[in-house]
Amino acid sequence: MLKIYINKANESWVVDRFRKEFISHNPQITTKFLSRSNLVWIISPWTWRKLSKKTLSNSKVICTIHHLEDKDMEGDNLEDFLERDKYVDKYHVISKKTIDNLVKITNKEIVYEPFWINQNIFYEINKKDQLRKKYNFNDEDFVIGSFQRDSEGHNSSLPKLIKGPDRLIEIISFFKQNKKNLRVVLSGYRRDYLINELNKENISFDYFESTDLKQLNELYNILDLYIVSSRIEGGPQAILESAITKTPVISTNVGIADEILSQESIFDMDNYHLSTPNVEFAYKNAQKFTMQNQYKKFVKIFEELII
Repeated sequence: MLKIYINKANESWVVDRFRKEFISHNPQITTKFLSRSNLVWIISPWTWRKLSKKTLSNSKVICTIHHLEDKDMEGDNLEDFLERDKYVDKYHVISKKTIDNLVKITNKEIVYEPFWINQNIFYEINKKDQLRKKYNFNDEDFVIGSFQRDSEGHNSSLPKLIKGPDRLIEIISFFKQNKKNLRVVLSGYRRDYLINELNKENISFDYFESTDLKQLNELYNILDLYIVSSRIEGGPQAILESAITKTPVISTNVGIADEILSQESIFDMDNYHLSTPNVEFAYKNAQKFTMQNQYKKFVKIFEELII
């Protein structure tokens, strides 16, 4: 019988939520004890050394690679990858774009499947006028949102360039020229770089550093536009969260963007001013990735590995 052990990130990041959700909805095939598992899901690959190498050697192992940068394929990072690779039977990626780099450093099987969206947490709230009043926004405000972490870990004032905060401030500054009542909503830790830039540009913003999921869903529902400006992404989950809440969203062509969004909603830095959200298109595609649909696909992947 399939018994899955999923390792922890313990970083208050979305990966911790995925782990908790999968375990709570699939108790019959998961275990909290590594020694009782016959399949180890390394969902947090950067913490793999906390796992018993003896157990890894005696189990089937699937490892999620969220995204790969150039720096991940050289030096100490590459050495760590190759050491872990000895124990991995199959890799899981959440974006097809990750496969191109992954095949350069491993010959193991790679399976693609995006993470799920929890439709019980993220959903459209119809009474948006009441929500705006709750958060002190006016009907005439044009509200742009960004909910992520985008400063470097060692220095929170430096931009994490793969997340594109420098691009985001450029796009927001463009909107400032065209929207009289522009306001920005930020959430997530380590937004120092963007906050400093918004202050320099004299752009009004509200910062919710720490939000629970109920509040995060409400914040999506007050937005006129969510912008993903990343250079590299695995997901990002914000695309699915925007889509399922019917929040207008535009994005660079990263991660799962081209599987959820219409072509007119995907931009580069030469044409972002022409991009247009297509709410119904994105919402329809997001339905494919609800928990019920994705759990079945993940379980099938796991079962095939232990056969």
